[in-house]
Amino acid sequence: MTRLAALTLAALLPACAAAEKRVCAVAGAFYPGEPGALKQTVSAYLAKAPEPPKLPGPVVGLLVPHAGYAYSAPTAAQAYKAVSGAYDTVVVIGAAHTARVAAAALYDGEAFESPLGDVPLERNLIALLLKNKALFEDLPKAHLREHSIEVQLPFLLSRLEPGFKLVPIAMNTEDPSVAEKVGRTLGAALKEKKALLVVSSDLSHYPTGALARKVDRTSLLALERLDPGYFWLTNRVLMARREKDLDCTYCGEASLLAGMAAAKALGADRGVLLGYTNSAETPLGEPGRAVGYAAMAFVRSGRPASSEIRLSGAQKKALLSLVRETIALGLDGKRAPSALSEDPVLNLPSAVFVTLTENGRLRGCIGTTEARGTLKDAVAYGAYSAAFEDHRFKPVTREELPKLHVEVSLLSPAAPVSGHEAVVPKTHGVILSQGGHAGLFLPQVWEQIPRKEEFLGELCSQKAGLPSDCWKDPKTKIQVFTVSAFEEPK
Repeated sequence: MTRLAALTLAALLPACAAAEKRVCAVAGAFYPGEPGALKQTVSAYLAKAPEPPKLPGPVVGLLVPHAGYAYSAPTAAQAYKAVSGAYDTVVVIGAAHTARVAAAALYDGEAFESPLGDVPLERNLIALLLKNKALFEDLPKAHLREHSIEVQLPFLLSRLEPGFKLVPIAMNTEDPSVAEKVGRTLGAALKEKKALLVVSSDLSHYPTGALARKVDRTSLLALERLDPGYFWLTNRVLMARREKDLDCTYCGEASLLAGMAAAKALGADRGVLLGYTNSAETPLGEPGRAVGYAAMAFVRSGRPASSEIRLSGAQKKALLSLVRETIALGLDGKRAPSALSEDPVLNLPSAVFVTLTENGRLRGCIGTTEARGTLKDAVAYGAYSAAFEDHRFKPVTREELPKLHVEVSLLSPAAPVSGHEAVVPKTHGVILSQGGHAGLFLPQVWEQIPRKEEFLGELCSQKAGLPSDCWKDPKTKIQVFTVSAFEEPK
């Protein structure tokens, strides 16, 4: 069921005051309301779901979808099949579709009703969280008509041993820092418990099925890092492209940011994708209007996911070809078309510099120090700018194109250091800035200027337009970064 349909259904449901037991709101609509039929339905979905891969560590949390079972339950079953056994506490962090929530909305009652049996609430933990009034509030209206938590209960009751208690949290804040604070606070409160985190969120809303798959596989690849900041950036980059009919990347983005932060506080260090589809790929779906669904496990592996974009030989070759294609089009007064790649790796955000040389001499080098677009778009931008907009050189001519040599550098996030002593020759790229002036040298420049004093002096004078000894000035801000570089065969 689409988000719009869910909101319409919620509007038709009778409003009711807060009660000790939160009663079912979508039983008989999102899933069967009769206990026997529901138990049989959930069992069938779990039986049909493939066995999960061997995970690299224990499961701390799950990402699961929350649409009507006909659409999303096969994917949800893939997540729930990765957990079983006894838990003290299950925290379900869902998207708040029906009420505005400042940070995190709890429900301070006795239980959540389900056709398969009531689920008691962990009132001691809820009371503890409610003491943090800046982040948590008892807000029954955010739960009474909300489906994102309710639809998870039949799967939890089917997979886990009886006796667990529930902490229901609904969120929709647009402030990522607030969401992360909620998650860290929650994680700290769960450290002495055997707890399972469940994040309830659907993915992209309403693009075509083909576009949904591109967008979703990109954001899920970013999510594998369990880096809330990078995940948030990926969603912003995807939305900034203004793809047709893409209303959002995650309806539960806030709950996912909080869930990631909580999972990391409990030792999770990577996400493992267990399943993906979108509504357009289901029997009842519309090809031109899709919602994405994913199953992912957040695991404690002891081997954190890499924070770098690691490219295969084929991916490097594709990006180097894109540089030449962009320059060739530029010579004809055209720009390379901007479209999401079928390869999600090329859609991840990245800071990129493109370097052009001719007969071993620099011919152009431009890029960005921060990730502002997809890797593919950043390479196209750097290629065009290095060829035609580097103020140190005349624009590249058609005759020069065959003589150019191309190198692409992916930059790590720049980190401030206390002074020039922290700069490591042949390893660090450096950014110097002071009073509105700034300059950057890639690590490759060490090959031409191996002495640190000369390297930093040239950076000050040549690139930043500052005195050559500005690197000694305490007012000068110094940042360092590393690169992953690749080039055409020489």
